[in-house]
Amino acid sequence: MERTPIISAHGPSYGMDNPGYCPTPAGMPAMYAPPASDNRAPSAPPANMFDNVPGYEGTVVGGGGFLPPPVPAMPMPAPEPGLNHPNWQIPSLTEGEAREAFISYASSKCCYSAGPARNGVITSMEPFNTYRYRLETFTESRSTEWSQEPYKGQPVDAYTQPAPGPWDITAQPPPFFQDHTQNIRVPYTSSVKPCHLCFGLGKSPCKDCSGAGSKICWVCNGSGFRSGGERCYHCNGRGRDNCFQCNGQGTRSCTACDGRGQILVFINLKVTWTNNNEAYVVEQTSGMHVDNLAQVSGKQLYRYAQYMVYPVTGFPDASVVAASERLVREHQTKFAMTSRLLQQRQTIELIPISKVTYAWKGRSHMFYVFGNEHKVQAVDYPATCCCAVM
Repeated sequence: MERTPIISAHGPSYGMDNPGYCPTPAGMPAMYAPPASDNRAPSAPPANMFDNVPGYEGTVVGGGGFLPPPVPAMPMPAPEPGLNHPNWQIPSLTEGEAREAFISYASSKCCYSAGPARNGVITSMEPFNTYRYRLETFTESRSTEWSQEPYKGQPVDAYTQPAPGPWDITAQPPPFFQDHTQNIRVPYTSSVKPCHLCFGLGKSPCKDCSGAGSKICWVCNGSGFRSGGERCYHCNGRGRDNCFQCNGQGTRSCTACDGRGQILVFINLKVTWTNNNEAYVVEQTSGMHVDNLAQVSGKQLYRYAQYMVYPVTGFPDASVVAASERLVREHQTKFAMTSRLLQQRQTIELIPISKVTYAWKGRSHMFYVFGNEHKVQAVDYPATCCCAVM
């Protein structure tokens, strides 16, 4: 759906009042022959080199804050029907599956003996299945900055036409819920300027020799003679060596303009698509920390995607309903001001957790098997060598 940019009494405004677009002080002017230790030469052109492009007055070198998107003309989401799933549980883990997962776990540890996993006697298995609610909000954000590159005959189009607004420029989005970044040169903002580092000369003083083309001889320390009054063989009595970095020229090709003396300056539009992902896991009483569940998947019970989703209703666990209400509200508040919301998706998974108790050499131990991947967490594995790090 086409969106119309906000129009003020002074015409379109893109980021002029955005706090992230405060102007920065102009860089110090470059010195023609700086000392070798002087690193104050500006890496970007000073602010007065850039043209005043209507609609981009707040754009600075190095980028600024995100540009607020146009107000979307999209309806608010309607409540979804209550969930009605015939089976909110999954089959419990079998003893054979638990042992196979335990053996695989022990075999993956170089300092673990497989004896307890293979020969331990399983005495009990308790299921502690839990739910995970996940909300994903796929957003598009845009920011602009003045950029530069050596001028090599690229098209120069500044002021030939009015530059389009940042949100009027077409960008190719990735599939939903995939992070991606695209840089676009804003049309009708490119102009040619003399290089700010070399003043258009195409070369800069060599920092290694401070532009002299030679350095003090390290053998005779500049005297031209060695101890005993012999002429220094290294510098042939000159007391100085030709600089290796600049081949004795005292100058090097300017890195900013690639030796051409001119740079192309333009406004770069950075478009960022981000999948903002947050999850809530219902606490369970198995004793295993919920952070361990981030690395596994579960059985998907519910999945719904729309431009904007409505909080889940009718789910049997009240904490999942409360988490959905909180996260949907937070996402819409957090991202709507700085980004354009493209799609939201919410899912509910049932994550299997089994607490397995087993006996080994007269003592009781336990481990957990969790997730569709049958990951294992052993609380106190009884057969490790001395090099094991616990």
